[in-house]
Formats: sequence, structure tokens, C-alpha cells
Amino acid sequence: MGELQKIPGIGKTGELDLMKLGYTTIESLRGADPEEMYERECIEKGVKVDRCVLYVYRCAVYYANTPEAERNPEKLKWWNWKD
Repeated sequence: MGELQKIPGIGKTGELDLMKLGYTTIESLRGADPEEMYERECIEKGVKVDRCVLYVYRCAVYYANTPEAERNPEKLKWWNWKD
């Protein structure tokens, strides 16, 4: 298991997708823009990727930016990041 898979909602495929976008560590996600990440992935894949990916990216960036002791358990569920 890679470091990014420690983030709730990120499995092996999600980790590979993040790595293709240039995010190789949790630290590298700090300050990232989930909407920009999602749009870049859509462009790179040449299709409109399922919007759930955006929600997972929002969760991942929250995880990276929030100290462990301050993380809200409800915000660690990607489906709670829907529009």
C-alpha cells in the first residue's frame, strides 16, 4: 500500500490517478485545488470522469490540509463532499 492509500477513499487506482497528476505524497496534496485536479484528469483521459472523483479529491485535499487531531470524521467520507 502506498502512502496515498492511507487517505480514506483512495485505493490503488485512485493512488495511480493522483500520481499521474503529480501528487505522490500526502504532503504534495497540501494546498491543491480539487476542482483543478478533476478537470486536469478529465482532459488527460479525454472523457468527463465520474463526478465522484471530484468528491474523492476534495476529501483527499481536506485530509492533507487538516491536522489529524482536527479532522472531522464526517468529512473523511468522500460522499459528504458532493455539490
